[in-house]
Amino acid sequence: MNSRRHLGLVAGAATVLASAPISQIFAGWSWLFEGGLMVAMVTGAALGARSLRGRLWAQLLAMLAALLIGLTWLFGEDTAIGGLIPTPDTFAQFGRLFALAGEEVQKSYVPVPDLDGLLFVSALGMGAVAILVDLCAVGLRRPALAGLPMLAIYSVPVAVYVDSVTPIPFIVGSTGFLWLLVSDNVDRVRRFGRRFTGEGRGVDVWEPSPLASAGRRLAVVGVLAAVALPLAVPAMSAGFLGDFGSGDGLGQAGKGPRGNGRVDLFAELSGRLKQAGVQDMVKVTTNDPDPFYMRFGVADQISGGGFASHQPTGQPVSDNLPDPAGLDLSAVRSQAATARVVITENFAMPLLPVYSAPTSVRGLDAAWSYDPSLQIVYSQRANSAELSYEFDYVRAEFTPDQLRTAPTMAASDANQREYSRVPEVAQVRTLVDKLVEGKTNNYDRVRALYDHFSAKNGFKYDVAAPAGTSGAAIADFLNNKRGFCEQYAAALAWMVRTANIPARVAFGFTLGGSADNGTRTLTNRNLHAWTEVYFSGFGWVPFDATPSTYVVGSAPTAWAPDVDAPETAPGGVRPSLSPGASGGPEGPGGPSRDPIDPDGGVIGPILIDDELPTWVWVVSGGVVLLLALLITPALRRTMLRRRRGMRTAAAAPSGGGFAEVGVSAADLTMTVVEDTDAARRQAHAAWDELIDTMIDHRLVVDPAETPRTTVERLIKTALPASAAVEQARLLGMAEERARYAPVPLSAERLTPAVRAVRQAIAGEADRGVRLTALLMPPSVLLRWRNAAYAGFTALSVRMSRLSGIGKRVLGPLRPGRLLR
Repeated sequence: MNSRRHLGLVAGAATVLASAPISQIFAGWSWLFEGGLMVAMVTGAALGARSLRGRLWAQLLAMLAALLIGLTWLFGEDTAIGGLIPTPDTFAQFGRLFALAGEEVQKSYVPVPDLDGLLFVSALGMGAVAILVDLCAVGLRRPALAGLPMLAIYSVPVAVYVDSVTPIPFIVGSTGFLWLLVSDNVDRVRRFGRRFTGEGRGVDVWEPSPLASAGRRLAVVGVLAAVALPLAVPAMSAGFLGDFGSGDGLGQAGKGPRGNGRVDLFAELSGRLKQAGVQDMVKVTTNDPDPFYMRFGVADQISGGGFASHQPTGQPVSDNLPDPAGLDLSAVRSQAATARVVITENFAMPLLPVYSAPTSVRGLDAAWSYDPSLQIVYSQRANSAELSYEFDYVRAEFTPDQLRTAPTMAASDANQREYSRVPEVAQVRTLVDKLVEGKTNNYDRVRALYDHFSAKNGFKYDVAAPAGTSGAAIADFLNNKRGFCEQYAAALAWMVRTANIPARVAFGFTLGGSADNGTRTLTNRNLHAWTEVYFSGFGWVPFDATPSTYVVGSAPTAWAPDVDAPETAPGGVRPSLSPGASGGPEGPGGPSRDPIDPDGGVIGPILIDDELPTWVWVVSGGVVLLLALLITPALRRTMLRRRRGMRTAAAAPSGGGFAEVGVSAADLTMTVVEDTDAARRQAHAAWDELIDTMIDHRLVVDPAETPRTTVERLIKTALPASAAVEQARLLGMAEERARYAPVPLSAERLTPAVRAVRQAIAGEADRGVRLTALLMPPSVLLRWRNAAYAGFTALSVRMSRLSGIGKRVLGPLRPGRLLR
């Protein structure tokens, strides 16, 4: 095998191995198939360009073209010509996928499912890295530089995971890089011929020299020192080695997010609800007989991009916490309770779940603080994994009549000013004005908006709905009426703010399963989001707009009842249908719920996917593409025959040969031709068709022979006793007259003559030759190969001329000459 070809294949394989860290990002393996296909196409294009002796720039163009065709095939949908040739619509589709990838990055949870935008970016990235690796390792013969794009792939999971990632993918990628270096070194040694020792003994190319052995020993010592150094330095013990082998938290390979108490709560919630497995997160024991949801985060800042959390501020947790902002406990009925919480390693965040209005916290160190405005416990430098603590809290209860007495706040009030701001969305404004029309107090206005999210108005739960909390996403949700808890919560908060009432989005857990010895286990299926509305004198009051049918473990209240409950239910409040998650996708025949095992635990949602897997579409597309490539030569041969006029039925005589129509070759020689140019062109076309037919059926063609000699050899070898002998001689005579005589033969009988000769040649050939001539005609392949060689040769000549001109122009300006 050619050394450059071997090194090119190693470069492609090394790129695939270097992409191993991407496995930490995706939950499935579609990325590997699609990215590996891009690498294979790029590598094949590079090998093809080098086999045709293309320059480096030609290799680069070939690889870029292969990558573009591959991306068009996989992601171009119906925008490309023949599924392969990109159009302006194809590039617009790529732009949409880029934008979609940006949204998916913000709203997805690692490991992410097979999302179109991220799959497109990963395939594009692997193809681009394959191009760079091939250029560095094969084109420039600098394989060490290929480590930079390979390292860029590894940096992706390092940037995504806050703490650490498993070292296995890095080891796999390093193996590919070392393989590339070794292959290049062996290739360089082979160029110098066979090596010998001082005694004259031949040394195999793979046999190490003493110097190489010493270099390897030094390399091993250096790697061990680099690994051991972080263990010896205390400040460097955290991170990769500090968390090596740790549990699977929100970051999966580490302890998850930690630091300044700010988390993309919408992305965390969306990703956790879409996970297929069930993970225990929190175990809580409380003496409260009727607890509400546990809270751990709040999104109260809003812009055109949607809701977000602001930096929390507060005091260290202690036995005496300030009262919740805005809540007058003397004006409402309340109940004091105590809760004990144990966090598992699966809930690793800089936030702690607590019930509303905690009054004291015990069991936490000084790293944790309490924000009375947000009512959250947070940390700037720690996370919650495997913590246990205890806290006291007050559960307040409100009645609709009490909330109706809440006065409208002044515009100068800090809560009114801060938490009622919202970007103007015309559709939302119109709907809000319609719903709150005639309402005289804030509670009735909020209830009118809250009651709008009901099944009778067409709202359904759908965990597969696109996530988003921007104004456009809210408008889409109100139109489609399909979404999950974060969209219900954000939509209600947006609409309440549009009605000039303070609102925000809270995050936490639903009630969970039935208490086991007083302890409830909360899983990722219990994660939930709801809306909190501020009423003067009552503080932040929760409203859960998500239909409770889909929120197993929901807790409707007297002031925010289940809008879809039967009217006979007292107060509109009814018990939860079953313990468990905050929802699941809608199944056939009605809403789906988490199935419950006989012991009362939640098994998990049953996700029914009616769509075919991605690999089925990819394989089908590959088969179609392969068939299209296989029939392309045959189509080209048919088109060429049609262009030459050899398939014109109108020109065919009623019989088969010239003897049957009473016309001989001698008669045609005396035929008067009026349009000599047209007759010559038709004669040349008929002769070209005859030559191509001979090539297709593996008959020898000598371009140096005269037409008459070629015909006589054809008659002797392929038409010894055929009725088409006269037609073959006619074609030879017509070509001779078209080349040399002042007056060519008439072309009226050439088309049936070609047809008769082709049928006679095919009749004498065996079945394999006929099948090859039909499906993969050698004349077409030969023409394509000659055209490719001619094109590359012309380009090489032009580039050589340009290079010579550049040397003549820039030669005197070279630094070496200027310094002489």
